[in-house]
Amino acid sequence: MTARPVALALVESPAQLLNFLEWALGERDGAPEPVRCEAAVLLPLDPATRHQLRVMADVARAEGIDVGLYDIRKVPVGFAHALASLVRKLTTADRLVIGDPFSGIIQRLLPLARTRDFVLLDDGTATLELSPEPLAGCPLVRWHRTGSAPGAAARAARRLTPGPGTRLEVFTCRAAASAPPGVIVSPHTYSWTRQRYGPPQVRPGVDMIGTSLAETGLVDPGRYVHEVAALAHQLNAERYFAHRREDPDKLCLLAEYGELEIVRPELPLEIELLKGPVADTLVALPSTALHTLPRVLAGTGVEVTVCADVTDWLEPDVPERAAALLAEAFLTEVIHT
Repeated sequence: MTARPVALALVESPAQLLNFLEWALGERDGAPEPVRCEAAVLLPLDPATRHQLRVMADVARAEGIDVGLYDIRKVPVGFAHALASLVRKLTTADRLVIGDPFSGIIQRLLPLARTRDFVLLDDGTATLELSPEPLAGCPLVRWHRTGSAPGAAARAARRLTPGPGTRLEVFTCRAAASAPPGVIVSPHTYSWTRQRYGPPQVRPGVDMIGTSLAETGLVDPGRYVHEVAALAHQLNAERYFAHRREDPDKLCLLAEYGELEIVRPELPLEIELLKGPVADTLVALPSTALHTLPRVLAGTGVEVTVCADVTDWLEPDVPERAAALLAEAFLTEVIHT
């Protein structure tokens, strides 16, 4: 019997692992291909993210996905051990599923893969970056970073550029208006997540969705607390669903000044909200949630909207590219699901 082709995913966050489950198990256009799916989880150093990833790994294993956890950021021993374990998987995979094409770790691993069949998982924001320029040889550098691009970023872009012998699929919940020539765009509807966990109990009120804008250095933490607390009072918000990377001390201040109940999800927000209960109004700062949650909560009666233009909050040295993306997210129209 001929062995089934192997699709190997390189993921670094709970949302990316969820997206891989959707790609592997959810509804996609055309007949599903008979591939065996494996996930290599490249563990970050952040304790909250590591915990969420371990919980999500158990979810994936329960669905029949082979999941390995790799402490690749613990240098030098952790990196060497993880690399040795990953080499065989990378060299034998028939398809490589990439959680974040802008990740420096993934860009360093990419040359080890022999396949030229790639899938880029996207949770809403990165699609804005997938214009013809970055996938035609320009370096893949994260949107809020400044400075010169490392060589790995340029090599990754060239390797992923579709062309003779190279297949590139983008699995996205956001319509890619300017998909580069040769790119296959597959809609991501969260069909598996909605079937597995929904529908939620919906109750009257307002819940806020947090972001890591302060933790990534785009907004001063004090300014973030002041602005979000003021919004919470204005909106009569009751709960604040924290981003996994948000600082605990900052969250304590938000709870105090915003009079908010802080919720720290164990699973990606898309699953947590479907498990419920959830307020009938969800307000978010410009973030990926504005793209994912309307799809996840479609048909539940929950309204998802953006609550503030954060461009005035940004630090003076924030790159223009980052400010433009945040402004674009704010201009996204209010979505009634």
